[in-house]
Amino acid sequence: MNLLFEIFVSLLIWAGAFFLFVGSLGLIRLPDIFTRMHATSKCDTLGSGLVLFAVILTIGYFAQITKLIFIIGFIWSINPVIAHLIAKIEYMRDTPLTPGSFIMNCYSSDRSCVVDTVKEGSDNVDA
Repeated sequence: MNLLFEIFVSLLIWAGAFFLFVGSLGLIRLPDIFTRMHATSKCDTLGSGLVLFAVILTIGYFAQITKLIFIIGFIWSINPVIAHLIAKIEYMRDTPLTPGSFIMNCYSSDRSCVVDTVKEGSDNVDA
């Protein structure tokens, strides 16, 4: 039973490390701010959650477990909010997009959503 528990905890740590690595790789490899922000926020939330959950399973003290649960809750609640805020600010600043990206403009005054695709050579292309 102890061996299965250790294997499960190590799988959680390796899975968390994998997601953190993929998020870092996405930050380096993806073309514009929106895709980079998406990759890092999603992978960071999942990866750190898995690693902290593995730590919770290995610690036997209630006070430390409570603190780690609060940290996980804080990460899971704040990362998506901050990612959305960054995306909205960059959208309002007309940050250049890569060709083939699409824009869903739902911030217009009449509240209608308009979908438009970024074309090659347009003003809104990342140089």
